[in-house]
Amino acid sequence: MTDPITPSAASRPPAILQVLPALVTGGVERGTVDLARALAQAGWKSYVASEGGPMVRELERAGAKHFTLPLSSKNPLVMRSNVARLEALMRELPVDLVHARSRAPAWSARTAARHCGLPFVTTFHNAYRGENWFKRLWNSSMAKGDRVVAISRFVADHAHGRYGVPWTRLTTIPRGIDLGKFDPARVSPERITQLSRAWRLEDGLPVILLPGRLTRWKGQTVLLRALAKLAKLRGGKRDFIGVVVGDHQGREKYRDELYALAAQLGLEGSLRLPGDCNDMPAALMLADVVVSASIEPEGFGRVAAEALAMGRPVIATDHGGARETVLQGETGWLVKAGDADALAEALNQAISLTPEQRQSFSRTGIAHVRQNFTVDTMCAAYIKVYTDLLFGRESDA
Repeated sequence: MTDPITPSAASRPPAILQVLPALVTGGVERGTVDLARALAQAGWKSYVASEGGPMVRELERAGAKHFTLPLSSKNPLVMRSNVARLEALMRELPVDLVHARSRAPAWSARTAARHCGLPFVTTFHNAYRGENWFKRLWNSSMAKGDRVVAISRFVADHAHGRYGVPWTRLTTIPRGIDLGKFDPARVSPERITQLSRAWRLEDGLPVILLPGRLTRWKGQTVLLRALAKLAKLRGGKRDFIGVVVGDHQGREKYRDELYALAAQLGLEGSLRLPGDCNDMPAALMLADVVVSASIEPEGFGRVAAEALAMGRPVIATDHGGARETVLQGETGWLVKAGDADALAEALNQAISLTPEQRQSFSRTGIAHVRQNFTVDTMCAAYIKVYTDLLFGRESDA
């Protein structure tokens, strides 16, 4: 990758406006903040517009400026008003390029950018489902960028095949993992011990960890059924502890369903549901294997990449972006979505690894992430897209 043009090549630092619905927790928001920080550190003007949220403070500490607008609304009247709001903001700052990261704000931001004569970039964060013509129309806002970024080859194929984005406008930029945070050497024994005590883990028992918000498509029920089958594979012994970590985000009914299923399967003593975790690097260090059991394909799958960065073997469902992060038999296993039997078999292999096999998985996983999925690589690739549009090739749109 060539070095991006520096802001000093222009009469003033280029100004980038990223737009998204809100700044709550999630991969879209994390990528927005990481890129905003990289832009500010490179001397660019870095702006973000959203409805706000808990990550605004982090964004502003990173050197970016936030503007609060009702960008999560899908109300046509609000979206139409957002065109005028965004256009006024683009002219006032001024802005040189607009980057939309979600469908609702993309509709407003594209029109405002066109009114201002500005380049427009979108990021396809998933293979958006389009069951009917209206959904396909709604999703098509992400295909209308002068450059369209896909977060995996899986998503790029979807954007090209389903929405007709020409390869000349498509760029694949995987999500980046912060190696300053997800580094085994940076996690102190005290952090690991503290979390182990909070989760009431037992010494000597392998830990099977599934991180992710509590929602059905993340596959928590599949894992619970697989844990029950795993006990049978091990001669009836429940010589392991399953930990399902994640916020229910108001889905109390689903959380209660998980408790009931655990009781039905006889897993009470072998399962922990501790809720949200604010120290995921320590959580991953506690795990002997990390599971991503998503029933539906994920565009990238941050959980798998973060676990690999921490040297943990991963079991993921065999679809979506997981096929690019998990190397079968080298960094983990890929199993059929929703197949509790296949997941149990893979779990049995994972917790039965010899120390030498575990070290091999660890080394390969860490190297794989550092070569392909870092924040620095991601941000440099985005800045290259921006500089091509601002200082280089003409738009193909």
